[in-house]
Amino acid sequence: MVEMAESKEAVFAEVEMGVSTGTRSVRATVVQASTIFYDTPATLDKAERLIVEAASLGSQLVVFPEAFLGGYPRGNTFGVVIGSRTPKGKEDFRKYHASAIDVPGPEVERLAALAGRYKMSIVMGCIERDGGTLYCTVLFFDAGGEYLGKHRKLMPTASERLIWGFGDGSTLPVFDTSVGKLGAVICWENRMPLLRTAMYGKGIELYCAPTADARGSWQASMLHIALEGGCFVLSANQFCRRRDYPPSPEYIYGGFGEAEPGPEEVVCAGGSVIISPTGTVLAGPNFDGEALITADLDMADIVRAKFDFDVVGHYARPDVLSLTVRDQAVQPVTYTSDLLSPYGRKDMLDM
Repeated sequence: MVEMAESKEAVFAEVEMGVSTGTRSVRATVVQASTIFYDTPATLDKAERLIVEAASLGSQLVVFPEAFLGGYPRGNTFGVVIGSRTPKGKEDFRKYHASAIDVPGPEVERLAALAGRYKMSIVMGCIERDGGTLYCTVLFFDAGGEYLGKHRKLMPTASERLIWGFGDGSTLPVFDTSVGKLGAVICWENRMPLLRTAMYGKGIELYCAPTADARGSWQASMLHIALEGGCFVLSANQFCRRRDYPPSPEYIYGGFGEAEPGPEEVVCAGGSVIISPTGTVLAGPNFDGEALITADLDMADIVRAKFDFDVVGHYARPDVLSLTVRDQAVQPVTYTSDLLSPYGRKDMLDM
């Protein structure tokens, strides 16, 4: 296990590694660090420093928190009450929109290059900009330096629905990579049993759970998923103090009653953790500060766990219970000219 203490510029390692023999092992790191809010270039620079540090530990996989690029706008109401939005709230959204990234785009290209340079699979939480709509998204990169694809959060939670759009079934990937079958489910999506089952059905082995939930109850969910899915669970959360967000009145932080939290007050305590398919906590949970949380994953533990319980295998009852996943992209606007061949009829080969 590797955990690193908080530092202003770097995260320093105290290494205490377990040894795995006779089976394939993957060294994985979950990042617990804060966004530099409204400064995506600086946040991307910070991500690169953390990737370099994870590479120095020999990590083959690094998982970043939910909304790391672009930021999780904790405490911001965006000036919304039922029936109206304030001018300041609209300006807050404009600045948040400007901090998001395009997919594909230059930030995606830079992350792909980093993955190739350090021979590392990267899972990155971001805010994706698509026209006027934002999505809470996870990006995937393989150790060969290739951008693999993305997952958009299907169901934003509570007030998140004011600022983020809804994903659809077309971005529920599980990628067969050099480290294993890799996928992600974001924050409270992990409470959706049918979504989890869709991921299990794709054979997920490295179940990444970027989150913004630092409560103790989150740990119970992560442990349950590891046992239920027979997979490694890697949950990454930000560790944030009030000073990691812009000061008031530029950024008004709600949710703490009438008084804003003080600059040093912790507003997200982390809790990043790595759990094995047998329910063993391999690293974390860390509630102490920014950290790199690292463990060696014995991939044979997956088969050992499935011997006891395979939720979409010998423990399934498809004659009684089954799941259908609608995994086609859903478009709000379709143009008939896109469906016509040069001969003026639908070309069924392209549909």
